[in-house]
Amino acid sequence: MPPFGSGNLREAVRLPPGEDLNEWLAVNTVDFFNQVNLLYGTLTEFCTAENCPTMTAGPKYEYRWADGVQIKKPIEVSAPKYVEYLMDWIESQLDDESIFPQKLGAPFPSNFKEVVKTIFKRLFRVYAHIYHSHFQKIVSLKEEAHLNTCFKHFILFTCEFGLIDKKELGPLQELIDSIIVPY
Repeated sequence: MPPFGSGNLREAVRLPPGEDLNEWLAVNTVDFFNQVNLLYGTLTEFCTAENCPTMTAGPKYEYRWADGVQIKKPIEVSAPKYVEYLMDWIESQLDDESIFPQKLGAPFPSNFKEVVKTIFKRLFRVYAHIYHSHFQKIVSLKEEAHLNTCFKHFILFTCEFGLIDKKELGPLQELIDSIIVPY
């Protein structure tokens, strides 16, 4: 019996036979981006610059924003500003055909997996912020089963393809351990 969530997500994350790995990563990156965007969207009236003046995931984790282009040196911003910057940044990556080619058979860049890893690392931070700062609100909105299933799918996918370094997972390590226990 899986720790939580429904269906066999472990099977769902595996690369289907005959599929191109980069295509699989690309499609799933778009899906996870949309999912996190929707989940966070339900909290925008509660996650405000006043309530969340910094992007944190518990007392030990604070995230600063840098995109490497407009903002090269990481800056401290409120959680909603961080998420806004992040979603805009991811969208610009997804819209860039030199990174995420739209035409079938068009080549992916040689650093494609590194780009995907950065996207997943940053999407994880949104989950970490939601769980640490807004879980009670999620419960009161009766969204915790949905959040947990989405997060489980996200973690199983990142583990399957080695997309997030273990040290980055610290803020939710206990929860992650309950997800990836073999059963």
